[in-house]
Amino acid sequence: MTTAIGKIVKSNTHIDYVCQVYGPGELVAQPLPTDYAFAEFVAIELSGHSSSPGALIGVIYNTLLLNPDFGSLGPRLSPRGEQEIFTPDYLSETATLVGIVALGWREGGVGVYRQGVPGLAADVDAPVRRLSDDELRAFHLDAAGRLSLRYASVLMGMNNPLVPQLLLTLIDRLVTLFPAQSRQLQVMRNNVAWKSIVQPAG
Repeated sequence: MTTAIGKIVKSNTHIDYVCQVYGPGELVAQPLPTDYAFAEFVAIELSGHSSSPGALIGVIYNTLLLNPDFGSLGPRLSPRGEQEIFTPDYLSETATLVGIVALGWREGGVGVYRQGVPGLAADVDAPVRRLSDDELRAFHLDAAGRLSLRYASVLMGMNNPLVPQLLLTLIDRLVTLFPAQSRQLQVMRNNVAWKSIVQPAG
């Protein structure tokens, strides 16, 4: 069973989304920090007229904390415990946001996974959930059953300083899911690690 994480609140580009993590009281089972950690794969469920419209498949690459207390230098009129009773709306303004880059999609109905830039975009309030290991394996296999990381070029093109570490973390996880391809993945890991050192210096 996969874990519900939050909902989409905005997008920066066609493949770059911002998800607001569910806060206290929004779900019976609150998502844990490990459920929306750096480099976790997620599914953004798509809406549509069919019974199985599909989902975008993405990875968490950033975290942003929103806190209305920041910059408020005056003394608090009441402790936090009392604020939960008297001003619950104020507390709801605090939020954890995670950045998600869409790396592919799952076709509705047939359940086939594709890597690349998806044609469809998610809606505001689209639910986001953590991907299971079985789904993660399926996403990384091409039509011939071979390991595929076609999305690596999309990540490298983001020009984000976190991307090299993101790729290294993803590769390390894939080694545990695809032990038979560990040598191939290690070659790719060494290449990414080398570029992360050489390119900033150049």
